[in-house]
Amino acid sequence: MKITANTSGTRSIEISEKHLVTIRKYSLLDGLVDSNGIIDESVLDKLKLNVRSLLESPTVKDNDLLDLCLDVIYNQNMKAIGLQNLVSLYKEWLKTAEPSSEAEETTDDNEVTD
Repeated sequence: MKITANTSGTRSIEISEKHLVTIRKYSLLDGLVDSNGIIDESVLDKLKLNVRSLLESPTVKDNDLLDLCLDVIYNQNMKAIGLQNLVSLYKEWLKTAEPSSEAEETTDDNEVTD
């Protein structure tokens, strides 16, 4: 999947299914956009800071998150319009995505065995 990264449409960023799964895993887009619904450069900066703090956390060692950063969030072409298109793509993907396998794993881990 590709998203347009600038207003003229000359730049794009490739988004994989793995990127979208990672966004869902860390709820990166939840609560990111203010109630006004406007996505501007400050919202992109907020996302970058949130991801940076996750990466600096000693408990998070996730190559998928690092790949998302390198490929998408910190991509040199990523601008506010790209983030807006990423949010739209993510919302569409959520409608068709399978339920998170993490929820199933959590349920399995909590089961008591004899």
